[in-house]
Amino acid sequence: MPADISAKARMNSPTIAIVEDEIAIAENYRDALRRTGYQVQLYHTRPEALAAFQQRLPDLAVIDVGLGAEIEGGFDLCRELRAMAPTLPILFLTARDSELDIISGLRLGADDYLTKDISLPHMQARISALLRRVSIMQSKSDDNETLTQGDLALDVSRLHCHWQGTAVDLTVTEFWIVHALAKRPGHVKSRTQLMEAARVVLDDNTITSHVKRIRRKFQAIDGSFDAIGTAYGMGYRWQV
Repeated sequence: MPADISAKARMNSPTIAIVEDEIAIAENYRDALRRTGYQVQLYHTRPEALAAFQQRLPDLAVIDVGLGAEIEGGFDLCRELRAMAPTLPILFLTARDSELDIISGLRLGADDYLTKDISLPHMQARISALLRRVSIMQSKSDDNETLTQGDLALDVSRLHCHWQGTAVDLTVTEFWIVHALAKRPGHVKSRTQLMEAARVVLDDNTITSHVKRIRRKFQAIDGSFDAIGTAYGMGYRWQV
């Protein structure tokens, strides 16, 4: 494909922001994603990225945890970005692979957490999965689709969730997990089924972390919230 046609095609493609302090690594990711057809923006520090995001949000953000002198700058940026855009897909891509770091990233609202030993094709697949969920959510086939279960109201076309009339700020992953559970109340959904519903590849511990975070968000509105029940050894159910 000629370079000028490729450039035109990218004009209408999703914009991915990569926040990575190691320039060579960042450029490697950028080049791989551009070859796939994405527009890519690079930022090497948290303040630089935050200033850009305050002007215009990307369609997806890929963030390293350690950013230069800020050992946990990526966590701080995720927190700031999530406050600005509750449903923006956020993916951590970092060398830090401890369970504590992974849980911390998910608790801050990231939709996925990958380590840098992942292959470029695998990374691209996970990015594509996140963007595909947003595309499906925005498609006309989902227009006006709503789901109501008792105090819960889900607007699928807008990715909005309300509990007792109060908005619950769920990430893209969290929204689809709640949707999968509430769609068939009383039925147990395994962790694998919740991964499929969220259209993302995660491990069991990651799904558990997402569910815990979802519960906390509802409990912040309603201290007696207990609609998400645990079926030990099996998965979770929306309790009627």
